[in-house]
Amino acid sequence: MGTLPYMAPEQLLGEEADSRTDLYAAGVVLYEMATGRRPFQETLSTALTEAILHKLPAPPTRMNPAVSLKLEEIILKCLEKDPENRYQSAKELAVDLRRVGTPAVLPAAGAAGLNAWVRKRSAGMVLTGIALVATLALLIGLNVGGWRDRLLGRAGPPRIESLAVLPLENLSRDPEQEYFADGMTEALIAELSKISALKVISRTSAMQYKGVKRPMPEIARGLRVDALVEGSVLREGDQVRITVQLIHGPTDQHLWAESYQRELRGILALQSEVARAIAGEIKIAVTPDEETRLAHARPVNPEAHQAYLKGRYYWNKRTEEGLGDALEYFRRAIEIDPTYALGYAGMADCYNLLPFYGLAPPKEAFPRARAAALKALDLDSTLAEAHTTLGDIAYSYDWDWSAAEQEYMRAIELNPSYATAHHWYANYLGVVGRLTEQMQEIKRALELDPLSLRINGDLGWAFQFAGQYDQAIEQYQKTLKLDPNFVPVHSLLGRAYVQKGMYSEARNAFEKAIALSEGNPDYIAELGHLYAVGGKRNEALAKISELKQLSRRRYVSPVGLALIHVGLGDKEQAFEWLEKAYEDRSAALVFLKRENRFDPLRGEPRFQDLLRRMNLPD
Repeated sequence: MGTLPYMAPEQLLGEEADSRTDLYAAGVVLYEMATGRRPFQETLSTALTEAILHKLPAPPTRMNPAVSLKLEEIILKCLEKDPENRYQSAKELAVDLRRVGTPAVLPAAGAAGLNAWVRKRSAGMVLTGIALVATLALLIGLNVGGWRDRLLGRAGPPRIESLAVLPLENLSRDPEQEYFADGMTEALIAELSKISALKVISRTSAMQYKGVKRPMPEIARGLRVDALVEGSVLREGDQVRITVQLIHGPTDQHLWAESYQRELRGILALQSEVARAIAGEIKIAVTPDEETRLAHARPVNPEAHQAYLKGRYYWNKRTEEGLGDALEYFRRAIEIDPTYALGYAGMADCYNLLPFYGLAPPKEAFPRARAAALKALDLDSTLAEAHTTLGDIAYSYDWDWSAAEQEYMRAIELNPSYATAHHWYANYLGVVGRLTEQMQEIKRALELDPLSLRINGDLGWAFQFAGQYDQAIEQYQKTLKLDPNFVPVHSLLGRAYVQKGMYSEARNAFEKAIALSEGNPDYIAELGHLYAVGGKRNEALAKISELKQLSRRRYVSPVGLALIHVGLGDKEQAFEWLEKAYEDRSAALVFLKRENRFDPLRGEPRFQDLLRRMNLPD
């Protein structure tokens, strides 16, 4: 533990510190006094750590020609990476400083920052004093070996039960390699998330700090964590070097750092090794099963892994174009290596989202998603992401409610910090009417991913399911403060306004959603229903016509058309479209039992028969 610019390489790596560690810090001070700057000027802590571990400092004479070659030799010897190559004691350093301080050796101009002192006092006494005072001050100030804590009666290392992995810096400076650094960040989060005793913030929230320079205590407060992991990635050919460090968030205290270099084939094992090292450093409990999962990593084809990382990079954009690009990269990964489980898991995630973006009918997309997820689990049964996807398919498409819950629970068991599993499980609980549990799970998801717009929005949806419309509206407005252009929440806000009879506000919200989404059919249907219940029949019929025309180019859920007909009081047409939705296995049907806008149909035998055929629990 210490102050980063003055920490020796072995101190950053968590190795045992001794007097030679203090002499390194004294060398940094002497370098500053001789040149007016520190040996390494990097401002980002990740880059600074990388420099301390791997770069050589510029010779002091380059910064200040007045520095003697002998003084330069002393300073650089203090700054050797290997403690064996430094001075072995403060006495050795003091002897050399006394020698350089004699009038015969000291340059006439004197070293920068020392001249005034040298003129007034014996140079030898002063330089020796500098070494001794610097050593003592740094020993206490940098807390080497815990001296400061012992002197001040403080406790040992801080207890860490939660952490966030900040986006790893791409040291290659090649924008084309950003996907690789982002992928390494996501993988490290996934590995650490397997430890049940540790709360790990999800990727969505952590990536909000990419390229953002904020004090560590501020980031830790924002994410509500005890510690932060930050680092850098450098890929050169088939080699990758990752440098990571662990920081106590509230105090900005550097606790540990390590640098690893491996071939790309061993990248999965490297990620697990880093996760195990962090777990060991913070003394968190790891069960035998978790240890086995962390240690379970086989070699990977570098080209397949590269395609997978690019696929995840585009999948995380959650746009129509991004999903298309992601699907192609996942396919490429599987073509390169047909036994690559992560490639199938990525493909399953893509197919699972296509119906929600109107890019494929449910009967086409969900079976493909299931096949890919099952193949992923056949190759690696520990993939929480694949279990979560299977849970969503069982819930949204099969209407197999018990199977869905089993898959969600298995995913959470494998990866307790996987926010998506908690999030989708919360939505499932709302649909089956377990509203108290729904609120608990969505709040747990939010703890793990506090900056996720989708989870923040669905917390409002949980309030709305419970009939708490004012709380729902308040939560939607909070979410839109995070991002005023987040489309789904404008739609949810409009629904809440409809329930409150605030039709003008609802229209503004739906029109905003349509404009931002460039004509998403679900939001067009929301506006059509509003027109219908608001007595604007012609405008509602116009939206029905618009949706029918749109269905010639992309998938349009029949549930939206049924919703408009309900608003118009046309029950026969509403039931026709609901039957069409049933034939399509439309995912929107799962909300039928809890959706208040279908209340006019609720007393009809046909409606109850539809719920029965969907196996919806009472």
